[in-house]
Amino acid sequence: MSNASQANESAASKDSPHIEVKNLVRAFDDRRVLDGISFKVKRGETLVILGGSGCGKSTLLRHIIGSLKPDSGEIWLMGKEITKMGDDEFSEVRKKFGMLFQGSALLNSITVGENVSLPLQEHTTLSPDIVEIMVKMKTSMVGLSGFENLMPSQISGGMKKRVALARAIAMDPEMLFCDEPTAGLDPVMTAVVDVLINDLCKKLGMTAVVVTHDMASVYRIADHIVMLHKGKVIFEGTSDQIKASKDPIVVQFINGEADGPISFKQTGDDYLKTLLGE
Repeated sequence: MSNASQANESAASKDSPHIEVKNLVRAFDDRRVLDGISFKVKRGETLVILGGSGCGKSTLLRHIIGSLKPDSGEIWLMGKEITKMGDDEFSEVRKKFGMLFQGSALLNSITVGENVSLPLQEHTTLSPDIVEIMVKMKTSMVGLSGFENLMPSQISGGMKKRVALARAIAMDPEMLFCDEPTAGLDPVMTAVVDVLINDLCKKLGMTAVVVTHDMASVYRIADHIVMLHKGKVIFEGTSDQIKASKDPIVVQFINGEADGPISFKQTGDDYLKTLLGE
């Protein structure tokens, strides 16, 4: 291949979506939890998946990270379609992204440093000395230098989130996926975690997908927003665009209003119809 061809191929790869979801469908029994979801995420962009409880946002994230398979549709990560991959092939893709779980998912029986080192121990052949250096670097990046020898039970909830973030970036991933990263945190610690995610994505050049319903976090971190309602995309755009939206569902949600098209006053029959997608 000529140098010009290589340069053109590299430019095309750089301009192509880092993540792309195409017409994703997933049903549980007769209910379509994901009903034709499509969107793209640019390299280096932070996408927020927004929506109320039960709208399908966490289910969507689990499909993107490969823990669930769709009934139909495609998911492209870093130019590779993952839905038909076998375990061995997908494990190579998996090494290139980090995951921050809603409940932090730290192992309580090992230290903070050992939790952060888990991806390095599992996926690399680095010597213990190098792993120790890497762990100290990552804990420093989340503001927890010197905490490596403490147990998870000895630190606060906000610190646990930061340890989990350090573990998620242990291998310098291309992508970061976060499921409700600020759930259960006070407003100050929520802002701290948001700022950390923003700063780390910029410093490490990561593309991020964040699932949340916290509008303060959305406005702080989102380059792009996808909002779901009953398994469908009802809004896609920027923070400024969602603030200007006239869609009554969007308006009710972002303003946190009790009255509106998202009804919380349902009979048992109404609730059953909602669960069944009727």
